[in-house]
Amino acid sequence: MTTPTKPVTAFSPNRGPNNTRNSMDRPAPPPRLLHVSFNQDTRCFAAGTDRGFRIFECDPFRGLLRRDFNVPGGIGTVEMYFCSNFLALVGGRSNPQYNKVVMIWDDHGSKCFRQLPFRTKVRGVRLRREQIVVVLEHKIFMSDFPGCLEPLDEIETVSNPKGLCALSQGTYSFVLACPGQRKGQVRVENYNGPSKKTKLIMVHDSEIACLALSNDGKLMATASTKGTLVRVFNTDDGELVRELRRGSDRAEIHSLAFSPSAEWLAVSSDKGTVHVFSLKSGNLDRHSDKVLATSSSAGSLLSFSMRSLWPKYLCSKWSVAQFRLLPEGCPHVVAFGNQEHTLMILGFDGSFYRCKFDPITGGEMTLMECHKFH
Repeated sequence: MTTPTKPVTAFSPNRGPNNTRNSMDRPAPPPRLLHVSFNQDTRCFAAGTDRGFRIFECDPFRGLLRRDFNVPGGIGTVEMYFCSNFLALVGGRSNPQYNKVVMIWDDHGSKCFRQLPFRTKVRGVRLRREQIVVVLEHKIFMSDFPGCLEPLDEIETVSNPKGLCALSQGTYSFVLACPGQRKGQVRVENYNGPSKKTKLIMVHDSEIACLALSNDGKLMATASTKGTLVRVFNTDDGELVRELRRGSDRAEIHSLAFSPSAEWLAVSSDKGTVHVFSLKSGNLDRHSDKVLATSSSAGSLLSFSMRSLWPKYLCSKWSVAQFRLLPEGCPHVVAFGNQEHTLMILGFDGSFYRCKFDPITGGEMTLMECHKFH
């Protein structure tokens, strides 16, 4: 692991009422939101701003923690270690002093107790029970955590400015997925067993925009920069097991998330809609069947023959449920809630949504609650 010749000075929280700026200071403009992410079990989420970070509980929705720092550029990445006092922090990308260092923050002591410095910008951080993964633009480093932070593995990737990387969170399964060294290729590292197994999978013709793993690491979902299709692969043999149709027009996919049981997949895009797809074989063809039924009478020879002639985009697996109340163009991060058939959505406009979908009839989701956290 390469390090700068001189370590940076760890930042410390501002002193003053409620860890905010001193009350004698002039009123400051509202902080700018730089980062949002759920923790590993989706019980909480973190928000990084140009002043610091905040932690929220999802159910019931409430603020838990706020920390502001005297750091130019703020906190560009906040990765929670489940619901513990440990967090991984990276400075905002506009600050070259702190955006190349991962700070391991202990909130019980209100201090940074370890640093992982690098020579280039940190694009992302992921945490598991016993590992920390740091994503740079062309490399990924893995160390043990929260122990001595000893290096465990190093992976080279194609240019990865978004910091794409996914980890399985199952207790007895450890799988890592990241871009390979070719456009449209994903590298899957399976660390189960005495030695790791590497699988290279060509998932798209164009560049990868988003990827996710199921909790047990057996399934991987990917989307390309075209944003029309989401593909689901078996990580063990690389087989394509599902092809899901978000829509027919180009879109930017912001987030993919499996449900804990991997029966459902949620997809958010810049179109202002979140889609939920069923990964259970009994529900996969419902939408396509409805489309066919509206175009030809049931039981007719035309209806039977159209399955082989229908355009490919109508024969794809379409979403079962949709949520359409989001502002277009604003990135949103999705996760399944702990309540059955519920979905949580975090927006970079500072909005939190919880909605519910009907697994049988599908259609429009029901909004359960909406909060402004920023």
